[in-house]
Amino acid sequence: MTCREGLMSPQTETKASVGFKAGVKEYKLNYYTPEYETKDTDILAAFRVTPQPGVPPEEAGAAVAAESSTAYPLDLFEEGSVTNMFTSIVGNVFGFKALAALRLEDLRIPPAYTKTFQGPPHGIQVERDKLNNSL
Repeated sequence: MTCREGLMSPQTETKASVGFKAGVKEYKLNYYTPEYETKDTDILAAFRVTPQPGVPPEEAGAAVAAESSTAYPLDLFEEGSVTNMFTSIVGNVFGFKALAALRLEDLRIPPAYTKTFQGPPHGIQVERDKLNNSL
């Protein structure tokens, strides 16, 4: 069957020097909102973003925000699950081709969510004793 028969779309050839237009809006047009006012219930993640040469910093940062942003209430996160929280926040951002480097530098977790974590299996003194013994 050929595309001439009308059953399949014709294939298009793109050249690397020309670039490719996907027909979608740039990330920064949708996810770059510097005027956003944070709420006490927001989980905030601070990333250090280094874009590939030729990629605007706003576009690289907005791409990270697009992948890691969530607008869900804390009730939807599994209580006490660091894995669930990090999957939602980090997602697939570390594999973006537009990024030369990415590092999660800081995280602010709302007190209501931190209260769901059980903490270490022993008291603080046991943890301190372990640390002092290993020095």
